[in-house]
Amino acid sequence: MKIAEVFYSVQGEGKLVGVPSVFVRTSGCNLRCKWCDTPYTSWTPEGEARTVDSLVAQVAGFGARHVVVTGGEPMIAPEVVALTEALRARGLHITVETAGTVFAAVACDLMSISPKLANSTPNDAKWGPAHERTRMQPDVLRCLMDAYSYQLKFVVAAPEDLAEIGHVVSVLGAPAENVLLMPEGRSPEVIRERAAWLVPLCLEYGYRYSPRVHVDIWGDRRGV
Repeated sequence: MKIAEVFYSVQGEGKLVGVPSVFVRTSGCNLRCKWCDTPYTSWTPEGEARTVDSLVAQVAGFGARHVVVTGGEPMIAPEVVALTEALRARGLHITVETAGTVFAAVACDLMSISPKLANSTPNDAKWGPAHERTRMQPDVLRCLMDAYSYQLKFVVAAPEDLAEIGHVVSVLGAPAENVLLMPEGRSPEVIRERAAWLVPLCLEYGYRYSPRVHVDIWGDRRGV
């Protein structure tokens, strides 16, 4: 499978924010978000071919109890099921970060699902229409929610996004405590600016606010 990077850091987003974790980032994605913060796994996929055994050995070498399989879109990566099963055999807690457009029967303790809102669709003749057709797959989302412990993590760029989020949450029947709103942005300054209006909206709707700790600390850097 093509891997962009493997690194040890703290989880920066979601319910497990702050937890020391090893990140295995697959390369390749079926979407092209206009604000993608890992374009080296989507718009211009890069990385090297790795075996499951070599990845598991590297993850184990860090000595962490939590591992995050992310991307790109890990659910389309060859051998992702075998990888997660091998990590489970090591007794690790596994988070899988996905856009929720593809189902794979992975071993997973927390399915971190980030459905892509209309704010993600790029103004791109090639990828825009394909992204718009693919970005929201309610049937797949329901399958993931039924099969795993999950969180729904939405990337919010403007207050107007709350209407679409409310619709998606209602259609899926997700409880508010499983819904996390995260400000879009690749710099601490933008994150803070958007948090100022996003936190009050979380209070209003009963959703959780998700920080982006890695951006606060390191800014727009890889491998952190």
